[in-house]
Amino acid sequence: MTSRADRDAGGDIRSRKLRHIEACLRHDVDYTTRTTGLERYDLPYSALPETDLASVDLSTRFLGRPLRAPLLIGAMTGGAELAARINRNLATAAQQLGVGLMLGSQRIMLARPEVTSSFAVRDLAPDALLIGNLGAAQLNKGYGAAEVLRAVRDVEADALAFHTNPLQEAVQEDGDTDFRGLVGRLGEVIEAVPFPILVKEVGHGLGAGVATRVAEVGAAAVDVAGAGGTSWAKVEQYVRYGAVRHPELAEWGLPTAQALTEIRRALPGFPVIASGGIRTGTEAAKALALGADVVAVARPLLRPATESADAVRAWIENFLWELRVALHCTGCGDLPALRALNLAPPAQ
Repeated sequence: MTSRADRDAGGDIRSRKLRHIEACLRHDVDYTTRTTGLERYDLPYSALPETDLASVDLSTRFLGRPLRAPLLIGAMTGGAELAARINRNLATAAQQLGVGLMLGSQRIMLARPEVTSSFAVRDLAPDALLIGNLGAAQLNKGYGAAEVLRAVRDVEADALAFHTNPLQEAVQEDGDTDFRGLVGRLGEVIEAVPFPILVKEVGHGLGAGVATRVAEVGAAAVDVAGAGGTSWAKVEQYVRYGAVRHPELAEWGLPTAQALTEIRRALPGFPVIASGGIRTGTEAAKALALGADVVAVARPLLRPATESADAVRAWIENFLWELRVALHCTGCGDLPALRALNLAPPAQ
């Protein structure tokens, strides 16, 4: 049964989610001084690639599910009318293009069951890899296997991602800031549920140390969500103050390329999602060549998702066309060939 306190918290979360959307649409919330680090790598260009662009194969599997391209639509939102429209447009495009979709945090759905419909998109994406989402810090506030099972069951998801976001929560007004003992609690949940559990950051980077700890307790994958794209410490300051009062906190984090290469060295073969500032198909190709299994993109799809599924699809199609060209012009006919490349720093 949902308590009155939970229902009141749900109302606060819904208001904050709308303010998050507004901040991301109205303000420059990208990092200003920190980049993804992907610009330090070059794809080896081949003038005679021995490949046919039309035959380049982007298909792969992730978490046991087939994808027509190595792309997940990253976690964004839920819990309000606008959020429902966004999620339904994203789901429609995911189904049409054969890519995956990660839902926004479902905490509000557990507190206010009446908003479940804003997350329930399986009818629009019956074949898509669908990943639910809860905050790891909630495991220190009474959440456990029952809540995780409900979050997945009620939206018919295939897996669930726990997002860990200590910097965002520290900057957020009344944020959840107790992160003690979470690795052990994650392990307990992982043992108790019958589907994959992922761990992801939200844009300040997840490195090899954390990846190793969560892999040891059974996590199925990690999403590096590195610095260089959207700074959620900046978003939260716009929501809280209307301005950035702590610019150094807004620029803090582990760059995407560094997080990815660290994890790949420490955990060869462990499934890794690369996200955080990946805005083009060429950047996606670099991340995949550096060891990512798939890439994820979120904020660039936010504005198209407020418009229509066709707008989302157009953005993704352009992104995937550029990724396909990047493979073709490096002489790679498929993703295994791309991953076999040795990326070098750019020529001076």
